[in-house]
Amino acid sequence: MKKTPRATLKSVFGFDAFRPFQEEIVEGLIRGKDYFVLMPTGGGKSVCYQLPALHRDGIAVVVSPLISLMKDQVDALVANGVRAACYNSALEETESRRVLARLHAGELDLLYVAPERLMTDAFLGRLSGMRIGLFAIDEAHCVSQWGHDFRPEYVRLGKLRSLFPAVPMIALTATADPQTRADIVERLGLRDAACRVAGFDRPNIRYTVIPKSRPFDQLVRFLAERPEDAGIVYALSRKRVEELSGKLAGMGISAMPYHAGLPTSERTRVQEAFQRDGLRVVVATVAFGMGIDKPNVRFVVHYDIPKNIEGYYQETGRSGRDGLPAEALLLYGPGDIVLCRSLIEAGGNEEQKRIELHKLGAMAGFAEALTCRRRILLGYFGERLEDDCGNCDICLAPPERFDATEDARKALSCVYRVGQRFGIGHVIDVLRGADTERIRSLGHDSLSTCGIGASLTKDAWGNIFRQLIHLGYLQQDMGNYAVLRLTEKATLLLRGEERILLARPRPASAPAGGKGKTRTTATARHDGQGPNDEGLFQALRALRKKLADEQRVPPFVVFSDASLLDMVARAPMDPDAFAGVNGVGKYKLDRYGAAFIAAIRDFLERG
Repeated sequence: MKKTPRATLKSVFGFDAFRPFQEEIVEGLIRGKDYFVLMPTGGGKSVCYQLPALHRDGIAVVVSPLISLMKDQVDALVANGVRAACYNSALEETESRRVLARLHAGELDLLYVAPERLMTDAFLGRLSGMRIGLFAIDEAHCVSQWGHDFRPEYVRLGKLRSLFPAVPMIALTATADPQTRADIVERLGLRDAACRVAGFDRPNIRYTVIPKSRPFDQLVRFLAERPEDAGIVYALSRKRVEELSGKLAGMGISAMPYHAGLPTSERTRVQEAFQRDGLRVVVATVAFGMGIDKPNVRFVVHYDIPKNIEGYYQETGRSGRDGLPAEALLLYGPGDIVLCRSLIEAGGNEEQKRIELHKLGAMAGFAEALTCRRRILLGYFGERLEDDCGNCDICLAPPERFDATEDARKALSCVYRVGQRFGIGHVIDVLRGADTERIRSLGHDSLSTCGIGASLTKDAWGNIFRQLIHLGYLQQDMGNYAVLRLTEKATLLLRGEERILLARPRPASAPAGGKGKTRTTATARHDGQGPNDEGLFQALRALRKKLADEQRVPPFVVFSDASLLDMVARAPMDPDAFAGVNGVGKYKLDRYGAAFIAAIRDFLERG
């Protein structure tokens, strides 16, 4: 009897159950249906195409933007007994020929390739005579001009639909607002594609924003509280990356720089050291990260504010991919916005600059927010969180609140009176009764709402508008000059059927942040374990590192921290029990089971 996808999920990948949407996507793709899939980082996107590749005839071609990402995914698949390879410019000539020979001999289930290599006439010619099982476009936001990481070479992928009309296609990303999603589907020519959005929430990540005050000292204190944790520190410029990494290394902290100005060999060395647990902190520009598959990154620090929420979300999502506690710290100063704006305005495309400046405004609103950070992030992507998250600096140290019902009604009424066709700045000018040529020429000086908010400053109104957006009473149309529009939720407030409490701005000197650091040791991750659990966890980590070094792969390719913690909890003493550990498939049971069972037995007998 033919094996079911669920059986393959367990035997190959070691998982007992699918995550939300995975099973439907897997079965639909096996039947030949197109999909657009949006899942958070660490949410299980890869399984959505890797598993169908094992059930469809022919080879699955996976488009991936970075060589390092291809290598990590291929290493992980091979470690699970899957016939996979990558074909890219990093391969030596002999290895390239060997991969192509396996491709033509039908000895591969998945082939990872960069878009530039895939779309050459020579490579497309190779594929034209072969049976293709499916195309998977990873990091699909790179296709769209609305995406925060638009790449022209990705646009050419739209040709695949006309060249291979019968081959199903799946586009996957962790980061896409509504405009980006629609653009991806159109540019790739997905046919009646089912769009599946698994949600953006990463509840294991704690979001914290701290006003900059001697930021290097703030960074050092943060790292000192987490001496065993590995993480990434992002900065906007290459110069700052070099300065920060040098100062950290001078203090005895294992840190190295990463940016596009470094030689390829040096970037590769840094990334491999980080992947293999030989380096604690990478200080980097945004050039680092898309290809990082390391699941045990415990923190991401933004030393400078990112240029958009999509980038911030994706970069913070590189922490805690294993589902264990992680932290995202943003150090924010108003000068950061000036720097970001200058970088954006240095670009040549006027339409792209307009889009990016609106997105920078939304990012500034997040940093200056006085409402639950997670609500703001999810709301930006069109997902509503009904209750505060309890795991961000605002929730853990709430600001003082006041009854803002009347001011909120004035704000919403003014948005309505100007026809829901203007942005925050213009609406505030009308509320305050500003005497400007634009207001007069539009006739907005005669509106009933003109001047009704003259008693409040621009900053005060800006704070109110940001909170109304974050709480879901207003939405900004980023595709149309960030104009404000009322939501259904605004109706009850305008009718006087509910009241609203908003947060007062904190004094500039007030600290922000949560109540203590996130604990990430083994004993903190599993309630009720005994004092020896951390010792067993560290023993298993040491064994994992030894095996990974022997195989020249990152430790997480052998087993994730989550799998090690499940071993700690279960303490399996025989192969049948070890097979029940999360992440243990048949191939890994045969390859690693005896060694880990022996290590567990030895530790417990000694303890």
